[in-house]
Parts: sequence; structure tokens; C-alpha cells
Amino acid sequence: MNKIIKISIIIFVFIIISFLTNNYIKERNKENNLKEKMGQMLIIGFRGTEANNNSYIIKTIKELNIGGVILFDRDNPSKGEIQRNIINVEQTKKLITNIKNSSSDIFISIDAEGGYVNRLKTKYGFENIPSAEELGKLSAEEVKSHSLSLGKTLKNIGINMDFAPVVDVNINPNNPVIGYLERSFSNNPETVYEYSSFFIEGLHENNIISAIKHFPGHGSSENDSHLGVVDVTETYNEIELIPYKKLIENGYSDIVMTAHIFNKNIDADNPATLSSKFLKDILRNELGFNGVIISDDMQMGAIVNNYGYAEAIIKAVNAGCDMLIISNNGDEYNESAPREAVDAIFNAVKNGKISEEQINESYNRIQKLKENYGIKK
Repeated sequence: MNKIIKISIIIFVFIIISFLTNNYIKERNKENNLKEKMGQMLIIGFRGTEANNNSYIIKTIKELNIGGVILFDRDNPSKGEIQRNIINVEQTKKLITNIKNSSSDIFISIDAEGGYVNRLKTKYGFENIPSAEELGKLSAEEVKSHSLSLGKTLKNIGINMDFAPVVDVNINPNNPVIGYLERSFSNNPETVYEYSSFFIEGLHENNIISAIKHFPGHGSSENDSHLGVVDVTETYNEIELIPYKKLIENGYSDIVMTAHIFNKNIDADNPATLSSKFLKDILRNELGFNGVIISDDMQMGAIVNNYGYAEAIIKAVNAGCDMLIISNNGDEYNESAPREAVDAIFNAVKNGKISEEQINESYNRIQKLKENYGIKK
């Protein structure tokens, strides 16, 4: 009898251990799956003109299942003393090819607007693209021709996402970050809509994802959100929403990039990037946008000078940002920033501060965009 009891106890203990082990494995798999979805929500910047299996960027992409990278020609933390990503056409193409070899379904993004904001400069061997302000003075055919040319260049070197065009309305021509840099097509919202449509067409014909920015409109601002808080409460004009409204009505569903601007008439506490009133209530519900919402760089002064890093990440996700740009090209270069972002999101989900549903919705939008452009088979 004692022997039977002992065997029964052993079997019982074995069953309990197996049950606990299986539960632990399931929980770990669930956590890993969730973290992989969170990694897809990041577009990260990095140092390096080459990439191989020992490179930081390749290791990070594989480790965190990163959704995309962003390329720069200048390294701002070192004030240009360290080479960033772009030296010439062939080197850039090879860098991108090696990154894609490490992850076949990754976004390769860049700021190539034309004019002053263009990482693919003529000094590196790329073709000149006029600024939006210059394009705004040309015919529709000429604008389309320039954007087709840009699209072909991007496609040739392997880039699949361009953070352009700017659809800010040039309300304040002295605006240091928009008007002064000739980044707006016009002070007329209808013209901005029309010319941004021509620009987008040229990118789309080369299978390049576009991103309209900076929602809900940065054209009236008097300050630069790269440096600090920008409050447009007294200067914002409702016409700044017109380009977004008309593009979305006409089927635009790629990407909308947020602006780190305050408008206290809409949200007295948060800039647009961290505000569900802007992103969910206005952009999603009122304007009907169903594509990917991406933050402007989360390491810009308007964010880092006013919020803790983890806090800002959590607020942006809850506000409705599907993807976050972590450029690592502001004042500091921090290679642990992507992991810190994933950890912040993961811990927030575990603590009930972010819902799993929010993560799944963002993940699904990202995957749909990748499928639409053949990035994910």
C-alpha cells in the first residue's frame, strides 16, 4: 500500500511539474511573441556605413525584431565628426542590401523631401530634387517628373519608405522649421493637397511608401520642435487639416507622421504625438484614417526636455502611435534606446497601462502596410 501511495505521489508531482512547466513555456512564448510585435513598432537610427552580422544594427534588428531603420547622412551627436550612413550611391546601396539580408521584411526609411531636407545630396552622387516651395511654383507634370525621379533613386538603392511629402500649409513663412526651410508647397491648403498628391503618385509608381507630415499641421508655428516645446494655440488655423482631409478622402492610407506641437484648444496637457484627442478622435475618427500613424522622432527636444523616455513612449502608444521613430541622432547616441523602448512598452502592458489590444491593432496595421508594398510576402 505504501508503495502505491509513493508511486501515486510521484505521478502527481510529475503532473504538477509538467503542468507548471508547460504554463511557464506558454507564458514565455506569449511574452516573446508580444515583444516581437513591439519591436515591429520601432524605426531606429544607427551609426555605420557598413553592416554585417557583427554590426550593432544587424544584431539589434534580429534581437528585437525591429520594424524599420532610418538612414541619415550626418551624425548630429558627434556634430558630424563620426560618419553616419551615407557616403555615396554604391556604398548606401550595399549597406541597405546587407540590412535587408538580415531581415527580409524591414522598412528602410529616409527623409528625402528635396531642397534643404534631403539626406541623398548631390555631393554624394545623387540627383538634385527641388524643395517643396520650388516644386509649388512648377506645373503638375514637372512635380510628377521630379517625384518619379526621386522614387526611382530610392528604389534603385533599396529604400522603401520616404518620410515625405510635407503637407504643412505655409501660414508663417518665417517658421524656422517649415517656411524658412522651404518645406511647404504653398500657403494655400488646396495647392498643398494637389501638389502633395502629385508627389505621392511619383513615389507610389516606384512602390515607395510615402508619409505625410506633420499632423495636425506645423506650418503656423514660430519655433522648432527639434529644440523644445512648440505651442501653436494662438497661431493654428483649421485650414491646416484640409490636405489631410482631402488626401484621406481620396484613399490615402500609407502613413501619417505626428507633430510634437501643443494646441491647448484641443488638448491642454499633451502635444499631438502624445494626445489621443488628436490621433484617435481627430485623425482616426473624424478624418477616417486607417493607415499607420508614426511619431516624429521621440528624441527631439520637445519630448526629451519635458518627459521621461519611458513615460513618453507609453504616452505615444496610448495616444495612438502605431510606430515610433528613435533616430539616435539628436543630442545623444544611445544604442540601448530601442531595447529600453520595447521594455517600457512591455512593462506597461504587464502593468495594465497599455492594452494588448492596442499592440495587436498597431502590429496588424504595420503588417498590412508591409504586405501592400510587397515588403512582407
